[in-house]
Amino acid sequence: MKLELIPVPVTDADRAKAFYVDQVSFVADHDIPVSDGLRFIQLTPPGSACSIVLGEGISEMAPGSQKGLQMVVDSAQEAHDELKQRGVEVSDLDVQEWGTFVYFSDPDGNTWALQQMPDKN
Repeated sequence: MKLELIPVPVTDADRAKAFYVDQVSFVADHDIPVSDGLRFIQLTPPGSACSIVLGEGISEMAPGSQKGLQMVVDSAQEAHDELKQRGVEVSDLDVQEWGTFVYFSDPDGNTWALQQMPDKN
């Protein structure tokens, strides 16, 4: 089994799509208006086999209720700097024994963590 698609509940599909594509650098795979009240927008982080889906009529979750989504990055510092340069409000680096983290939220309050895995010495 492979996890391939995670719903992210949003209030404004166009605003959310612009945030994830223009500021976080996700790839826009699909934007399909299926019918009145149903719009399917699939976005994929660069290099990921798992995508997110947002739009209209996609999820019964309240906008902003998806908490703790996590992606692994090669460099937390580089990810932090790139997101900040693109206008995303990001946390300072959070260095733990199990990795270095950067946190951010989308415009609705759905939260993300970027983890740089610890060096294996």
